[in-house]
Amino acid sequence: MSAELLGGRRARMERATSESTVTVELDLDGTGVANISTSVPFYDHMLTALAKHSLIDLTVQATGDTHIDAHHTVEDVAITIGEVLRTALGDKAGIRRFGEASVPLDEALAHAVVDISGRPYLVHGGEPAGQEYHLIGGHFTGSLTRHVFESITLHAQICLHMRLVSGRDPHHIVEAQFKAFARALRQAVEPDPRNAGMIPSTKGAL
Repeated sequence: MSAELLGGRRARMERATSESTVTVELDLDGTGVANISTSVPFYDHMLTALAKHSLIDLTVQATGDTHIDAHHTVEDVAITIGEVLRTALGDKAGIRRFGEASVPLDEALAHAVVDISGRPYLVHGGEPAGQEYHLIGGHFTGSLTRHVFESITLHAQICLHMRLVSGRDPHHIVEAQFKAFARALRQAVEPDPRNAGMIPSTKGAL
C-alpha cells in the first residue's frame, strides 16, 4: 500500500487492513472542497474543517470496526492522510515550508506551528486534565486528537507544535486545534513566489 501521485500536487491512496478500509485523495492546490465519510461523525466534522481552512481539497471514504471502537478507523484515516500529503508535496520545491496560526473558538484558543521538514515530530500540550477521557459526539474520544496529529506528522514527515492556550468545552478544544493546524498547514504548503523552484533548506533537500 503506497500513495500515488495523480499529477500536479494531487495524490491518492487506498489502505486496507483487517480493521479498516480507507481511501484518501487530496489536492494541495484546491479550494477546500471536502467529501468526508469515516463512519465517525465528529471526525467527519473535524476533517471537513481541516479541508475548509487549509484550502486542500480532501476526499476521505472509510469503513472499519467501529462496533469495537473508533480508534482503528480514526488512526488509519490519519495514517493515510499523512502518506498522501507526503506524496502530494513531492520534492517540496518552492513551498514556504513554515506556517503558523492561532485560532479561537469561543473560549478555546489553539496555536499551531508547522514545518514541512522531512523529519516527523509532534509537540502537543495544553489540554486540560480529563480532556482525553471525554467522548465527543458519542464516538470520538478526546485522546484521539493527539493521536490523529501524531499519525499525520509521522507519515507526512512534518513537524507540528500544537498548543492549546485556553479552553473549557471539549468540542471547542478539539475543533480549535484542527482549524489551527489547517491554517498553519495552508501557509506551509503554499508556493512562495520569492522562492520559485527552490528547496527551502540550506541542505538542498527536505
